[in-house]
Amino acid sequence: MKNAYYMLAALTACCINVSALAAVTASVNRNNPAMGENIQLRIQRDSSTDTQPDISPLKKDFDILGSSRGSNVQIINGHMSTQTQITILLSPRHDGKIQVPPLQWDGEKSAAIELVVGGGAGSGSGSGSGSQNTPAATDNSHVFITTSLDQKQTYVQAAAVLTVRLYTDQSLLQASLDFPSSSDILVKQLGKDVESSEVRNGRNYQIVERKYLLFPQRSGKLSLSGPVLDAQVQDNNAQNPFDNIFRQIPFGGMLNATRPIRVHAKAIELNILPRPAAASGSSWLPAQKVTLEEIGDAWQQNTATVRAGEPITRQLQITALGLTSAQLPDPHSLLSAPEGIKAYPDQPVTGDKSQGNTVLGNRSQNIALIASRPGRYELPAVRLSWWDLQRNEKRELSLPARTLEVLPAAAGTTPGTTPPPGLAPSAQVIAGANQDTKTMTNMLAGNQPWMWLSLVLALLWLVTLAAWWRARQRRQPEAAKTIAVDKKNDTIQGEIAFKAFNHACSNNDAHAARKHLLAWAPTAWPAAPPTGLNELSRRYEDAKLAGELRQLDRACFTGSAWNGGGLAKILPKPPLALKKTKDAHSLPELYT
Repeated sequence: MKNAYYMLAALTACCINVSALAAVTASVNRNNPAMGENIQLRIQRDSSTDTQPDISPLKKDFDILGSSRGSNVQIINGHMSTQTQITILLSPRHDGKIQVPPLQWDGEKSAAIELVVGGGAGSGSGSGSGSQNTPAATDNSHVFITTSLDQKQTYVQAAAVLTVRLYTDQSLLQASLDFPSSSDILVKQLGKDVESSEVRNGRNYQIVERKYLLFPQRSGKLSLSGPVLDAQVQDNNAQNPFDNIFRQIPFGGMLNATRPIRVHAKAIELNILPRPAAASGSSWLPAQKVTLEEIGDAWQQNTATVRAGEPITRQLQITALGLTSAQLPDPHSLLSAPEGIKAYPDQPVTGDKSQGNTVLGNRSQNIALIASRPGRYELPAVRLSWWDLQRNEKRELSLPARTLEVLPAAAGTTPGTTPPPGLAPSAQVIAGANQDTKTMTNMLAGNQPWMWLSLVLALLWLVTLAAWWRARQRRQPEAAKTIAVDKKNDTIQGEIAFKAFNHACSNNDAHAARKHLLAWAPTAWPAAPPTGLNELSRRYEDAKLAGELRQLDRACFTGSAWNGGGLAKILPKPPLALKKTKDAHSLPELYT
């Protein structure tokens, strides 16, 4: 009986010991880090294992910057114990109270750890409207970021200005401030950084101020992750083995160890209004100010005179305060030429520049007009509607109608044979070439010996050139095969995209339908694929198709319901591309 008691006690002790060996503990090197400071989380298991703990719960409130693994073996009084350790470098995503959650490792869990980041004063960052956020007086952060918005509510695709200020009382090495766009909000930096300094809570902070333009791509409540700073700072707590040797040597401090820091600004919250029903027209231009001008000498008066077959150029320019040039329509799309006149637009010239706390977008374009027969032509007024953000109302700009007097073609010329500059050889060049041919014929007829010798040498040169070209072609069979394979792959990808487009139409998914339709477009126009639905409709000039595409376009703008049955009925199969495109140089629309 006594032996049985001892055996039971021994088994109980063994069970207790095994349980202790299986314990998982967690600890951090600091419980009150300042914003921007990293913490080291040490997870220890009292046994040897090849598995890893589940650290995914950490990603909610921390960035995981790195990890290391080690083990300890101890022999005490003849008993051997093994410990496995995982050290993880963490960067808090925000200030205030944060919990390191319990972590599971081989069925065992560690205890939760409470942290207070930045003294709990909300010192890391913030977002507001019209005023800069200020850390509390108890703030002890060496590095922090503040943000402020000029407005928290605006229209879809209208610009909101975000001011970001980085405060630091330390030297930052290899610093980078990252603020990426998202599918909901496009981000564009405005101007250059501005540096200043400020004394706060007895500390001398260096400040870097940067402004961004935010262009929301859909209506509703939107959230964008704030800017993130990644940098290296000197680690004064690290032991430097060369400290005693180089203490008295200038630049010896360059050997000091550094540690990484990561600082997050709070998320940017916006309330985005949809395009108003009153904002009719093919273009949606929410801006502070828009101008439409006609520049150049051709139209100093309302009437201009030209001969049939000769070009006359209209130069139109659109500027908008608060929009980029990519958001502006091509001026050519605003023109309506009467029958008998053809328009040939040049590639638009675009530019953006900072102006105050916003951007000034500019888009100008030359359009050559050619009349095929004489007569008097009335060119309709040019109109452009836009939305005034300051008055919150629709406004319209217009250029007056023009009269074009077309005289008969000059003697010896045929109307319509003179193309606009840059599109075809001029009549003078053709005439000059004909004259050169006649001169050559007369010289050959003169039986001059040196001319025959020159002709023979020219023929030999042509034979040499042909042989070189043939040899080069032989060296490039693989390249030709690769191009053929690429074209085949592009065709297959286009078929897949068009099937996905039809599927999106059947599901009444406007955004997916637009995405897959534009993904198919490069199959039909590989050289200059359309980048928007308006441009696609102009290429086919089909009124019914244009109407369906406008409904899809509006649904993407406003987020309203959309029935894809009509569009799928018009486009049951991939249509053939037209050989000529009117708007091959349109820039991409901003919403996705």
